[in-house]
Amino acid sequence: MSSSVDALVRPGLGGGLGDVVRSRFLLKLLVRKELKVRYRGSILGLLWSYVKPGVQFIVFYIALGVFLGLEKSPRNPDGLPNYAVYLFSGIVLINFFTEALGNAARSIVGNGGLIKKIYLPRELFPVASVWVSAVHFFPQLVVLVGACFVAGWHPNVIQLGAALCGFILVALLATGLGLLFGAINVYFRDSENFVDMLLMIATWASPVMYASTMVQSKLGDVWYNIYQTNPITIAVEAFHYAFWLPTTDGSAGIPPHLLSFWIPVGIVVSIAVLILGQLTFRRLEGRFAQEL
Repeated sequence: MSSSVDALVRPGLGGGLGDVVRSRFLLKLLVRKELKVRYRGSILGLLWSYVKPGVQFIVFYIALGVFLGLEKSPRNPDGLPNYAVYLFSGIVLINFFTEALGNAARSIVGNGGLIKKIYLPRELFPVASVWVSAVHFFPQLVVLVGACFVAGWHPNVIQLGAALCGFILVALLATGLGLLFGAINVYFRDSENFVDMLLMIATWASPVMYASTMVQSKLGDVWYNIYQTNPITIAVEAFHYAFWLPTTDGSAGIPPHLLSFWIPVGIVVSIAVLILGQLTFRRLEGRFAQEL
């Protein structure tokens, strides 16, 4: 008889995100499955990754850059130079976040049939949703880089590093919130509507279509600093710093201490959200099969 006794584990309880790392092959299969299902019967397929943000960009650029005068011009010297690059660099990142969180929040319920049949690490589903969104993000990034080169892009290594930090920051935040709302959604389906409202707010609560200096001038320094603690705001500013600022003469406004203070703050907040999401997920996952 063995002298050691294996610890009892509550049924349905996995090993957290560590299981995702150990199940990389399953993650790869889930990502492939999600991509195939999404574009099944579609004529354009992955080209929708270009069409949808392209249409979104044109609508916002005409409405905000032309009609509302956010584009710098001889008639509007106070506007943003190269507003098209400014706008698109924010759109590609916010689209990544909204798609990743929206799909991750529905991933457990959407894969309920599979979860009820076999056991596999349930964290795989929200994480796979974020990976699928990253697959859609990179074609948009290629278009953004091409537009930046046309506009005279001349980045340095620090600016490229800031863009990478911005992407990682958003990926961590989307994963954490996806785990949180994905688990809650099993028990309370109203959370899907809450996530939809959150995503709508996120688009306008970050400087995607306007300059963050407008927030400071309207609300003052205190509320501006609170506004800047939003990880999405920090990530968008990091993308502006990497892609938009190098296409200008460098005099445009970027938040001070972006690299030395705000990006580390954003990463800390995103990691905290990831930990909260993982803890909540592990606490609730034991009854996923029964609730589904």
